[in-house]
Order: sequence, then structure tokens, then C-alpha cells
Amino acid sequence: MLSYCNLKSFSISNYLILIFTVSFLMISPIYIDTIFAQENEISNRENNDITYVAKFVCGSINGDEGPLRPGHYDTGISITNKQLSKVSFLWLATVNDGPTSHSTLMTLDHQKSTGLDCRDIKKVVGLENSTSILEGFVFVTIPQDYNLANPNTVIQYSSNDINLLDVQVFFTANALDTLPHEVVMEKISFYVLHDDTGKIPTNMIKTTLDVTLESKLNVISDTEKKVKEILSTTYGISENDFDKIEIRIKNVSLGVGSMIDDHAISLSILKPQLYPKNNQQ
Repeated sequence: MLSYCNLKSFSISNYLILIFTVSFLMISPIYIDTIFAQENEISNRENNDITYVAKFVCGSINGDEGPLRPGHYDTGISITNKQLSKVSFLWLATVNDGPTSHSTLMTLDHQKSTGLDCRDIKKVVGLENSTSILEGFVFVTIPQDYNLANPNTVIQYSSNDINLLDVQVFFTANALDTLPHEVVMEKISFYVLHDDTGKIPTNMIKTTLDVTLESKLNVISDTEKKVKEILSTTYGISENDFDKIEIRIKNVSLGVGSMIDDHAISLSILKPQLYPKNNQQ
């Protein structure tokens, strides 16, 4: 009887061990697959670099073709290291349908900043003497395997942690060749006494007329000739026929005017993106 009980107890114990083993084997693959999935995700992210892409517009447009209006365009790119340690990055510029520069390595100390402008961009692409409009992109890249604490150790970033730098792009456009400033204006009142060319309307003869012109300081000018030049432009009178027009200056008064500030600015803050590693140096 004792032998039978011992055998029965042994069989029950083996049965319980078998159930536990099968249960463990059924659960374990799910856990292992989860680990493999995490390793695959990390492996994929190691093949990516952190990149900021900034558009630039540099130069002047004289014609009215294209989406940009005539004017003078400039771009400034500000880069700030927000970290508490040094950050190294590469930057390069590529011109639309034009040359692409080599990568330039820069290192920023903690909480320090630097800037790139059109002069830097034109220099690296070999177009520093170009005055025509240039459009393209600047790529600011931090290698994904760059560790802030130990550059020889591969680290991974979450979607919120990859924004290691603060990169801002500042665009300016100005339709004027010079900055707006005050100018001296002169208002000339005059009569047209005789017009032997027959091109000035008769109702304007011996009538008080006014014209306002920009005046230059410390420059002696012929007021009567300036009026005749305006009349020749307005009514198509040749300079050879100036003697056929008799005018009399009634009054000249001076005033101060301001140039219209036809100036536009735009600021954008860039978000980083993950791109496949570029293994070519």
C-alpha cells in the first residue's frame, strides 16, 4: 500500500512539473519576441542621423518672373547648442540645379551659438562673386552615434530627445537698394509762357503748375532745365526743342520726406528629422 501511494505521489508531482514546463515554454517565446523587436528597433535607429534642413534665398531679383518679387534677399541661420556639453555637427549647402559643398565640421560648446549667412553659403559652394539669385538648402547633421558624454558610445534618442540644437532661419527681403532714410524734396511752381512745339496742352499754358523732385544737398542745379526735362518726359519733347519752350519759375520750396520701407522679414524654427546614415566621408 505504501509503495502504491509513493508511486501515485511521484506521478502527480511529475504531472505538475510537466504542466509548469509547458506553461513556461508557451509564455517565454512572447517575451523573447518582445526583446527581439526592441533590439530591431534600436538597430534601425542606429542607421539614422539627426538632420535639420533649412531653405535659403540669397541675391537680387530684377525681373518679375518667378514666385519671388523683385528685391534683395538674404538668409541667416542661427544654431544654438541647448545641451550642457559640447555638440559637434556637420553642415553643407546645396544650390538648386547647382553645386553642392563638402561637409564642414563645427563644434559648439554648451549653451553657445553660431550663425551662417549668404556669404558663408556662397563661399562653400564657390559662388562668392555671384550677384544673381541663389536658392537651395543647408543640411545641419548630428550623427546618431554621437554621444554627448562619450563620443565612442552609441546612444539612442526618443522622439523628444533628438532636438539637440535650436536651429532658426531668418529671411529678409528689401525692394530698396539702400535702407529707408529721410530725403529732401523741392516743390517747384512754374508757368509755361510759350510752347512752339505744340505738344503741351493749350489749357496748361500760362497756368500755375507744380512738380516735386528729390533734391541733392550741396549740389548746384539748373531749376529751369529740370522742369523742362520733366516736360520732355511727359509730353515727348526732344531736348533739342527745349529752346522752343519758355517757362518762368514762380517759387521753389523745400520739404523733408521719408522713403517707403518696402521690407519683409520671416522667422522659422526648424524641427529635426531622422535620415539614413551617410557612410561616405
